[in-house]
Amino acid sequence: MKEYTIIASSTMGLESLVRDECKELGFKDIETFNGKIQFKGTLKDVVKANLHLRCADRVFIKMGEFKAYTFEELFQHIKKINWSEFIEKDGEFPISWVSAVKCTLFSKSDIQRISKKAMVDNLSEVYGIDQFPETGAKFKIKIQGNKDLFNVMIDTSGEGLHRRGYRALINEAPLKETMAAALVKLTRWKGGERPFIDPMCGTGTLAIEAAMIARNVAPGVNRNFVSEEWKIIPRDLWIDARDEAFSNEDLDKEVKIYASDIDPETIEIAIENAKKAGVEDDIIFETKNFLELESPSETGCIVSNPPYGERLLNDDKVERLYGLLGDVCTKRFPKWSYYIITSYRNFEGSFGKRCTKNRKLYNGGIECHYYQYFGAK
Repeated sequence: MKEYTIIASSTMGLESLVRDECKELGFKDIETFNGKIQFKGTLKDVVKANLHLRCADRVFIKMGEFKAYTFEELFQHIKKINWSEFIEKDGEFPISWVSAVKCTLFSKSDIQRISKKAMVDNLSEVYGIDQFPETGAKFKIKIQGNKDLFNVMIDTSGEGLHRRGYRALINEAPLKETMAAALVKLTRWKGGERPFIDPMCGTGTLAIEAAMIARNVAPGVNRNFVSEEWKIIPRDLWIDARDEAFSNEDLDKEVKIYASDIDPETIEIAIENAKKAGVEDDIIFETKNFLELESPSETGCIVSNPPYGERLLNDDKVERLYGLLGDVCTKRFPKWSYYIITSYRNFEGSFGKRCTKNRKLYNGGIECHYYQYFGAK
């Protein structure tokens, strides 16, 4: 089976997690760049990446890479690409993303227009037609320029990989599923005897992603991808990959997850989301204030995405909230590990304890830090 260069795009700060996922999935020639992981693979690996990557944003097939300083050079390079290998006669091929950072060619609209014309010229020579109906399968094109070097890709995912299919309703400050999975993976919690608690769970994303990780549920197994409509990828590849993913789920492991929130309506939504994800039996949801938390065991893991300044609360309320959370964690869960993501700069001062480690992340475009407190081993 032919090999391609495959790209998994990533939120800044999560590249190493996506790289490790690619290694675990057995991909080869893995390279890490800002905002993306690149590797070699077949169309079977494209399917596998879409179904199994928890922390990546999208999966692309790289169609070309070249330097271009003039629009004529751009046109000729785009035209040389073997577009008909993927794009069908009735295929829809919008140029959906264009970026040009420190490039001689800086006009995104001109790059888009000239690239589209080059693609049409190329496909016209192959199919013998001048106009394309674009009523068939969709092939969304991404053109990324940096210092005059252009990367041209086809999106194989469609909707972002955070769209697992279980979250129909969200609260006013949602955490993306891919980010939630990353936060859980950074704790190294995988189920077993150690319990997992999210004391401000909102609509349950952290708890649900934790349950899916513990059960080895492939994050994309219950959704569809734009490339499922492509003729070049046999339908059997998707069927076989999903069957394999279902067969690898761990239904026997002990999983203890507790998720609570002060808002009863939010908890009802969380319960429905967990049911859609198929992990409702692994999570105990409760309506209660985090001040009511009690430790169910000597050690465990607390992960939280509490409100912070840019989202819901002013500084005074944030200071008080984090101070109370620090008291609860240190006094009632002295041997536990706890992990909190926030953009609030004075978090450690408010919480009352310096973290073991922190990591810069971007949640919804907001610069945050993930404060990690390691408990008893």
